[in-house]
Amino acid sequence: MANTLTNLIPDIYAALDVVSRELVGFIPAVARDSSAARVAINQTLRIPASPGNAAGGNITPAMSLPSAADQTFTNKTLTISKQRFFPFSWSGEEQKAMDTGPGYLTLRQSQIAQAMRAAVNEMEADLATAASAGASRAFGTTAGTAPVLADWSGAKKILDDNGAPLSDRTTVINTTAGAALRNTSALYQVNTSGESGLLRNGTLGNLYGFDIRESAQVITPAAGTLSGASTASGALTVGQTTLTLKTTTGTGAVIAGDIITLANDANKYVVVSTTQAGANPGTGETITIAAPGIRMAQGAAERAITTFAASTRNCAFSRNALLLATRLPAIPTDGDLASDRMTLTDPNSGLSFELAVYPGFRMNVYHVSVCWGVSVIKPEHLAIIIG
Repeated sequence: MANTLTNLIPDIYAALDVVSRELVGFIPAVARDSSAARVAINQTLRIPASPGNAAGGNITPAMSLPSAADQTFTNKTLTISKQRFFPFSWSGEEQKAMDTGPGYLTLRQSQIAQAMRAAVNEMEADLATAASAGASRAFGTTAGTAPVLADWSGAKKILDDNGAPLSDRTTVINTTAGAALRNTSALYQVNTSGESGLLRNGTLGNLYGFDIRESAQVITPAAGTLSGASTASGALTVGQTTLTLKTTTGTGAVIAGDIITLANDANKYVVVSTTQAGANPGTGETITIAAPGIRMAQGAAERAITTFAASTRNCAFSRNALLLATRLPAIPTDGDLASDRMTLTDPNSGLSFELAVYPGFRMNVYHVSVCWGVSVIKPEHLAIIIG
């Protein structure tokens, strides 16, 4: 049995072409740090974050220079947290038997395609989960109902108010939302939409400045059980991200990713973390909402907190809101048991995979491997369209 992968290259490229046409929406739309470099698991990437500038002053002519204006930079982090392999194997007898039927190479090509499909789907699901729990705010009225055109307008307003770039914006939706859009007459009627792409080809195109992509991995997470709770008495200021719960008021717990509203404030905020440890609100426990935080100031008082029902998390964002970093898994400097390995970069997605062959006793095992991590880098540039 041959232990070289050279003759596999045409099969791998064919497989990559299949995988690149899978129904993925996040991977093509997010910022990516993808390379064929090898990395250790749990390696952390740091992305500098420049501070805001609130030091503006009046210009007063003088013979001396103004004082220095030092700033402190922070950073966002992304950890390469997953190293995954997707194996399949063949014995000599199996290869011989298949060559009398459908052909061993044909079947192996399909296995490579399925391995890469599985890896891409996991990355897509990780991005969908991160986006769901890390968005700045949400827009929509009823859980379990497909979005309507006004929801795109609302998502655009959130990103505009938060200062997101006007270009390179995307919405990633599930196929239910996609079907609802395709059934919207204002979009498929050529005389109102101005184009025939949706009517003739089913392409969703661009809406309110968002490129529309569909994904099979858009999630519907369970909602927390917090009920009847309120904030502790105190003023709420614009930009505030930490809310203190009123002790012993309400039942249940809030969880990261919950969408909440506050009395007298129509904004839907996304919870990124909580210090709540028990089954009910306790002393000094807090909720942290995503940046840019509270959008409507309120005077000193207690504010009732309402948890939005479980809902589908279609996402609207600019490219720099989410980051996907991929690398190849590390190997010992003096090699391992693989008889051959190669790196292949998908020309469509830019993702690199390792294909290695591990020979055994009258059989080979093939591994398709990759490492990755995802992170919300700029929650202000990410919003949820409730479905």
